[in-house]
Amino acid sequence: MSHHLLNAVGSALDLPAAALDAVELLGEGELPSSFAVTDLAAASVGAAALAVRQLVVAQGSAPARVQIDRRLASMWFSWSFHPLGWERPPLWDAVAGDYATADGWVRLHTNAPHHRDAALSVLGCAPERAAVAQAVAAWRGLELEEAVVAQGGCAAVMRSMAEWRAHPQGQAVAGEPLIAFADASRAAPRPWAWTSERPLAGLKVLDLTRVLAGPVATRFLAGYGAQVLRIDPPHWNEPGAIPEVTLGKRCARLDLIRPEDRAIFEQLLARADVLVHGYRPAALERLGYGEAIRRQINPSLIDVALNAYGWSGPLNGRRGFDSLVQMSSGIAHHGMRQQGAGKPTPLPVQALDHATGYLMAAAVVRALIARLNEGRILQARLSLARTAKLLTDAPAPRRSNAARPYARRRLLAAAGANRMGTRTPLPPSRRHRRHADALDPACLQPRQRGRPLAGLRGKSSVVRRFGASIHVAY
Repeated sequence: MSHHLLNAVGSALDLPAAALDAVELLGEGELPSSFAVTDLAAASVGAAALAVRQLVVAQGSAPARVQIDRRLASMWFSWSFHPLGWERPPLWDAVAGDYATADGWVRLHTNAPHHRDAALSVLGCAPERAAVAQAVAAWRGLELEEAVVAQGGCAAVMRSMAEWRAHPQGQAVAGEPLIAFADASRAAPRPWAWTSERPLAGLKVLDLTRVLAGPVATRFLAGYGAQVLRIDPPHWNEPGAIPEVTLGKRCARLDLIRPEDRAIFEQLLARADVLVHGYRPAALERLGYGEAIRRQINPSLIDVALNAYGWSGPLNGRRGFDSLVQMSSGIAHHGMRQQGAGKPTPLPVQALDHATGYLMAAAVVRALIARLNEGRILQARLSLARTAKLLTDAPAPRRSNAARPYARRRLLAAAGANRMGTRTPLPPSRRHRRHADALDPACLQPRQRGRPLAGLRGKSSVVRRFGASIHVAY
């Protein structure tokens, strides 16, 4: 693995150089891409594990080794389970996808019903792919993107990497840090009921995120023992992703317009150690929960926020998802050119989402270290677009890896995706088995979900999560 990515992430987290020296890389193979996707998986998972290592040291344990398995890290960038006795609902709406325009390509993201309605109202056609394709073909790409966005929908025209670098938003994102930390306040160290087996046990995390980066972050925190409560609006539904984004968490629904639900939310916020949220800039402010109010309710809160297109520039408030940022930032265009394809060629997995999720988790743990050691309360901001820059700036995969197509095909199949976005099941021996009746998130009362990732025994143990192992002596 090129150390470019791991060094960049370690620098963003302000980790000691000695911590980076503790990393050991295992495994072979490369996800098939023009970009270093497997390196990104290993670096982001490894950085989160390194942050946990440093927290364990701050809690009084001896420094540990961290092993990163490239293959397992790549697999965690896709599905973590295979359904038995039930079928996973489709991940994508029937209308969502890439369409040829009069001057290029555009992607419509229509998984949410209101986003679908927005796109169809602009196009004035039936909700069928053939009808949408015919309508889109009459538009110039940028004009359609702007029209759909103005209607409250989600769309992105395909740009080249050079076009994105020249775009005001691309330039703004390039000037942002990978992880923007800021001191929010100072407070007395706030202990939690951690153990050497579960360094985040007793930590209360409030999760206000949707697909997919935010839930990946809080899934990682839950895997190390945090008590994660995911809050959804009453009518939000994402059936294709529900089993993936709720692993290890409790779930509840609140309507932040209703006074009684606002009172419950404020009680939860006051007791939380961490808030992870993925609302667009100013969305929480419109609900009456801007940064100053959140800080007033809970002065010791670690606040970690995510958005799609960055925190400055003309598009900083735009709705966005991994697949749209890949179109905007030139990733899909570069893949198309490199492979000689006739249409946009995205990454083989939603790598921007997953990598940003692990970076968010690492930011939470880094903030916990600051709170534990110094009484500093940090907040952090990340974006999919800035993670995309991390990937596009990285060296391309080595030719030697590209020359092993069999290993690459097996790794891709194991990761459960092909470049068209369809999924294949994991081999039976590697399926993460769960029952359908344990996956309903629409619970009025929060209830505990399974924690399949727990467990240390003896005096010297290995904590193994998400393709990374932390060897702990205690």
